[in-house]
Amino acid sequence: MIRKATWDDLDAIERLYDEMHDAKAAGLIITNWKRGIYPSRATAEAALERDDLFVMEENGRIIGSGIINQAQLGIYAGAAWKHKVPDEQVCVLHTLMISPAEQRKGHAREFLRFYEEYALEHGCSELRIDTSEINTPARAMYCKHGFEEVGIATSDLNGIPGVTLVMLEKHLNPKQGLFLKQKHLLDTFLENGAISQAQYDKSLGDLREKMGINDAD
Repeated sequence: MIRKATWDDLDAIERLYDEMHDAKAAGLIITNWKRGIYPSRATAEAALERDDLFVMEENGRIIGSGIINQAQLGIYAGAAWKHKVPDEQVCVLHTLMISPAEQRKGHAREFLRFYEEYALEHGCSELRIDTSEINTPARAMYCKHGFEEVGIATSDLNGIPGVTLVMLEKHLNPKQGLFLKQKHLLDTFLENGAISQAQYDKSLGDLREKMGINDAD
């Protein structure tokens, strides 16, 4: 389940950040994030104040988090975005992370899908994201799920100097708005017990096929 974070989640989110910093120190992940600088407890507190922090919860444990808002980094202004849209139609995902112990289980893909649905529900057709140039696994994952790299720039970021970032974008299929409305109906039927999980899966698959929306959209 992905939901808005609350202040009760703060300690768990800080532990998640610590897991990521530990994994970096052990050479298990590649990132320019730095312990004590970014992300930190203060990062989560600021996002909670803005009400744009989201968490992924499984069996009562927070295993992922991300910040979703419309705040574009300054270096975004120089990127060669292929889709020129008003700023109010741009949605940005920041600081996406999945617990190192829970990676390669499809959780990042689930978070990206949530991000797309959230953007459409809030009138945004343009998705933008950035990641460290050296984080080749993240770059590959984003491209696999329909994002396209549009530029690379170096900037001081969140208190970390000289970070080289790759900027990516994905412009959403206009059909997805209608798709989401139909999907939400199916979600409601499933939650209320009107259909089984097998019926839900088949109906959702049929809907995707009919509307030409695949898993990468």
